[in-house]
Amino acid sequence: MTGSGEVLLDVRNLVKHFKVPKGIVRSVDGISLTIRRGETLGLAGESGCGKTTAGRTIIRLYDPTAGTILWKGHDLSSLSQKEMIPYRKELQMIFQDPYASLNPRMTVGDIVMEPMAIHGVPKDQRIDRMRHLLSLVGLNSEHANRYPHEFSGGQRQRIGIARALAVEPECIICDEPISALDVSIQAQIVNMLEDLQHQLGLTYLFIAHDLSMVKHISDRIAIMYLGNIVEVAESNELYTNPLHPYTQSLLSAIPVPDPDKSDARHRIELKGEIPSPINPPKGCKFHTRCPRAFDRCSVETPVLKSVDGTSHQCACWLVDNH
Repeated sequence: MTGSGEVLLDVRNLVKHFKVPKGIVRSVDGISLTIRRGETLGLAGESGCGKTTAGRTIIRLYDPTAGTILWKGHDLSSLSQKEMIPYRKELQMIFQDPYASLNPRMTVGDIVMEPMAIHGVPKDQRIDRMRHLLSLVGLNSEHANRYPHEFSGGQRQRIGIARALAVEPECIICDEPISALDVSIQAQIVNMLEDLQHQLGLTYLFIAHDLSMVKHISDRIAIMYLGNIVEVAESNELYTNPLHPYTQSLLSAIPVPDPDKSDARHRIELKGEIPSPINPPKGCKFHTRCPRAFDRCSVETPVLKSVDGTSHQCACWLVDNH
């Protein structure tokens, strides 16, 4: 689904640092992104790049270190948890681990109805709504009296999705919702999320490291590396014309079913390990692994900006259009 034009979520220079004994972990180091009503923005990158921290900070499970989070023009970044309650009805999250995110002592029905109780849905309406939501995600009303341990990983994630939908949110942050699931189940969950988006008019921030799955569901994709967004473009544009060397490397690693095409394709292998977010490199953070880095990259930090006036944005001196 393509966005309608109205910006629902506007994140500006978001920073989330964690203090640890050895210093400060710069998990999210100044990212900006916008999500329009009805669209899916994919947020992709290697494990440890800060994707999940970004999602949790945007929804205020973590307090931001700096920056602004605008939801329909309202600044959420400095609100207390009590002040956030009305906005949690509009902004919900699906968590990565369907095993850890469900209370094992609660029945499925109670898990799905809990957000309704918190947000004041009348008691006589909760059971019917819960049964409707279970049906919507491919479960049935008989499942309501069972406990999470009685379900498979895919079924548990469906329960998590039903819980996120319980208070009729407008936007859902999907935090790697398929990475803990069997490959055979992943496509089912992604297709269901797409169907729900069309039925309910939902907006998604879809966080993942599987770029092939991100392409399938996303209208636009933002690529994240070591706390920063290095490239943003529409899905097809990013895959056909990746500009940042990091994006090019990630795309070159996606498996291709056709052996002839796979053999003909050049795999870009990165040298070295991802630097520590406690002590990131100066200049462009990617320059220590970049096969095309030159002197300027280790000194000056490139800014994410439009390429030739298009919606394609990149933070790389190689595509600098001064």
